[in-house]
Amino acid sequence: MSQQFPLFSWRGRHGERLWLSMLVDAMEEVAQPARRTEPCDAKALAAFRVQLALPAQIRFTSPFSLRN
Repeated sequence: MSQQFPLFSWRGRHGERLWLSMLVDAMEEVAQPARRTEPCDAKALAAFRVQLALPAQIRFTSPFSLRN
């Protein structure tokens, strides 16, 4: 769980595609039968459950204003 990610902006098409690609890779990795039998840290699992229970935060920025 201590994987380091490169420091760059996730905004834009390249960042979104990279994020999605990394997500798919992670999901494929943990779907392997050998990985599914590994024990999970109880504290990490509890923290994930708390985070997933939170409402989604939409952070949309646009050069256009909705006030026009």
